Amino acid sequence: MSTIEKLQRTHTFPTIRVQTPPDGSAHWLYMHADAGQADVRPCCRFEMLEDMWSYMSSITLRESQRHQGQLRHFVLASAASAYNLGGDLELFGRLIREGNRERLLSYARRCVEGVHHVHTGFGGDMHTIALVQGDALGGGLEMALACHTIVAEEGVGMGLPEVLFGLFPGMGAYSFLCKRVTPRQAEKMILSGEVYSSEEMYRLGVVDVLVPKGQGESAVQDLIRQQQRAPHSYLAMNSVRRIGQPVSYEELMGITEVWVDTALALGDKSLRTMERIVRAQTRRASQEAA
Repeated sequence: MSTIEKLQRTHTFPTIRVQTPPDGSAHWLYMHADAGQADVRPCCRFEMLEDMWSYMSSITLRESQRHQGQLRHFVLASAASAYNLGGDLELFGRLIREGNRERLLSYARRCVEGVHHVHTGFGGDMHTIALVQGDALGGGLEMALACHTIVAEEGVGMGLPEVLFGLFPGMGAYSFLCKRVTPRQAEKMILSGEVYSSEEMYRLGVVDVLVPKGQGESAVQDLIRQQQRAPHSYLAMNSVRRIGQPVSYEELMGITEVWVDTALALGDKSLRTMERIVRAQTRRASQEAA
């Protein structure tokens, strides 16, 4: 029996599945709800980003709507075998060939808005948790890094391979990694393009909780129960984190504009590499859908 079987489904979106308990204390968002279709790659497609932002906006409370001492949780997980394979390289390649800076920046801005909202705890009353049960690469890993806590199952790959096609992860990886490892280690991880195991990421301090395969959901449930015993402490930590280790929206946008300009300068060799990766992702999706 699933550990989240008691959660109720709320809202209907084409690309995500969302669930919440009756008391509204936790919100589980599963990316790639349409992953069973052969042509759907588990990446940061713009359609999915829009669905995610729509749902996240709907559960964000104004200051006047919050109750003193009420801590909520947001869990970012995946309905596919992969957590998230990163940015939509097919879209990137097309926009780069067109020289379409406006649309590329629009995509990047939507990513930044999402990770910043997650990182700030939806305005302060949410503790955000990434549940990584499959490979988290590039922008997918950036989504996880934006969360306050990363729970990962053993045996999954986690990395930032953008250097393979001449880019870098431009939606928060450097800023968020520097809160978990030294800046030198963050740069090494970004510039090497290496994919680490979740076990290695746990040893480095990037992953907070490492559990055997199949135990991720129950581990998150345990974590939520534990934190709900001291809600004032975790709410205060959200405020302390924003003061002591801020990652501002302006910082993230400044970095992503560098990313956009770097992307537009890529040559044909880099674009062909992107196309090969897209084909590999498509084959993987087709095999899993079969």
